[in-house]
Amino acid sequence: MAERPEDLNLPNAVITRIIKEALPDGVNVSKEARRAISQAASVFVLYATSCANNFAMKAKRKTLNAGDVMAAIEEMEFERFLQPLQEALEAYKKSQKGKKEASELKRKDRERKADDDNDRSREEDIEEEQDDDEGEAEEEVEN
Repeated sequence: MAERPEDLNLPNAVITRIIKEALPDGVNVSKEARRAISQAASVFVLYATSCANNFAMKAKRKTLNAGDVMAAIEEMEFERFLQPLQEALEAYKKSQKGKKEASELKRKDRERKADDDNDRSREEDIEEEQDDDEGEAEEEVEN
C-alpha cells in the first residue's frame, strides 16, 4: 500500500489529457478543479478495486479479473458504464490477440531465417571441404 495519500493520485498529465478530451474546445479548467477531479478519479479507482477484490475473494481467488471489475461496477450502481466498458474490453482483447499473432509471425520468420542461414553455412562448409579434398587430390596426383 502507499505510504502517503498523494501517492495514490493518478498522474496530472493523464488527468489533464482526459479532461481535455472530454470537454469541448475553448473550455478552461482551473488548477483547483483539475486537482479535485484527480482526487475523485483516484478515490473511484480505489473503491472499484476494493469492490472487485471482494468478488475475487468470494470466489477464493487472489487475482482480480475483468468479471470482478464488471461486477464491482454494477454493485457501485454504474450500470450505464457496463456496455461501454465491455466494448472497450473486447477491443483490447482483439488488439492483444493481433499483437500476439504478429509477434508469433515475427518469431517464426526469425526462426526460418536462422534455419536458412544455418543451411547456407552448412552448404558452404561442405563445399569448402569438397574443394579442400579436390585440392589435396590434385596435389597427390602431381607428386
